[in-house]
Amino acid sequence: MNIDTAYLRRCIDTLESMSDALNRSSPEETVYDMYSNICIEKFELVLEQSGKLLKKRLRPWFASNRQADRLTFRNTFRYAAKHGLISADACERWLEYRDNRNHTENNSGQAFAESTLRLLPALVEDARALVTVVEELNND
Repeated sequence: MNIDTAYLRRCIDTLESMSDALNRSSPEETVYDMYSNICIEKFELVLEQSGKLLKKRLRPWFASNRQADRLTFRNTFRYAAKHGLISADACERWLEYRDNRNHTENNSGQAFAESTLRLLPALVEDARALVTVVEELNND
């Protein structure tokens, strides 16, 4: 099975570009809010796409595709660590990203946005590594 990672790659690239632009702007500027909002939106998209594609990558370890598709986000990353697709440390970071997203989604305010923005460099790095793992199935 060929897993298409093009959309995830594009989201990661956009997230990285907007994060760089955000870091070059000042919180007093209007564009800062615009870049911040885009970063948070792309943060969420990268999380969701990463989980969906990783489920597809995990399918060979399950009796059926349906079993893999039923995994929760957290269990998807735990199984990926269990099967050596990602490290235990990477798994913990992905769970932290998800927890942060859930807190940001359920609460509004600058503090929650700032906590998400601090995670962006690590998420970009982890997401790029995850794309490589997902694409390995394409080369098997």
